[in-house]
Amino acid sequence: MDTSEGPSGGLTTYLVVYVIILGISALQILIAYSNAEGPRIFMRMLALAIVQAGLAITFFMHMKSEKRNLALFLLPATVFVLVMMNMIWSDSFRLLNMRPFAH
Repeated sequence: MDTSEGPSGGLTTYLVVYVIILGISALQILIAYSNAEGPRIFMRMLALAIVQAGLAITFFMHMKSEKRNLALFLLPATVFVLVMMNMIWSDSFRLLNMRPFAH
């Protein structure tokens, strides 16, 4: 196994990022069991999840070594997919009433 520094970093870099992600997960567990109100917990958990996802995408999905054009293309495409997925929520709420084709 080659542990030399390549274009996307070495094994040490991946281990450090992995330990940081584990630390963020432990911090999320501590926040979940804290006695704070709902909106405060939600904002803290959301911020930590965004940082955690950013680390995973940057290092484990090798976006750090990709060209900037790919990242600039993927961000709007991801937002578009999420917006289009949001269009099906009204159908799912209608199905809760067990009348799939009711008007």
